[in-house]
Amino acid sequence: MATITRTNRIARLRTLTLTGIATTGAAAAALTLMPTSAQAAEATQVNTSTVATASTNSDHTTAKSNAGYANNLDGWIKQSLDIMKSKGIPGSYDGLKRNIMRESGGNPSAQNNWDVNAQKGTPSKGLLQVIDPTFNAYHVSGTAKSVTDPVANITAAANYAAHRYGSIDNVNSAY
Repeated sequence: MATITRTNRIARLRTLTLTGIATTGAAAAALTLMPTSAQAAEATQVNTSTVATASTNSDHTTAKSNAGYANNLDGWIKQSLDIMKSKGIPGSYDGLKRNIMRESGGNPSAQNNWDVNAQKGTPSKGLLQVIDPTFNAYHVSGTAKSVTDPVANITAAANYAAHRYGSIDNVNSAY
């Protein structure tokens, strides 16, 4: 009888451990760019001078945009960094690229249709997986008003990360 009890206890412990790991993982995956009211209010304090941006086509494949940036991940990051610098938003090429590759694999059309935000009707979109309310709160003037525009997505996410974490460089997991 003691063997059955011990076996049952071990099985239950394993189940609880796996459930805890799964719950923790799901909670970490559910963290996305959702501003609080205070953070959204902070976003309005960003300098709003206009910066010319390149237009992008829907397939993001032309060799050069009108502003001289390559119409690819490297060009989008560089253009965003120039805008960020002019607006006083901190961040580095490496920090942006690391987070982009983790969040979307570099696909500007990526969309998360499975997490808690998607279930509530606000899926994460674009290179840095931004939800619409966060994009709208942290949108940086001079960029397109589209969450899936690569430069606008990067710049808004970096602006959010600056307000929330000090810099996109400080983000090492789902934010």
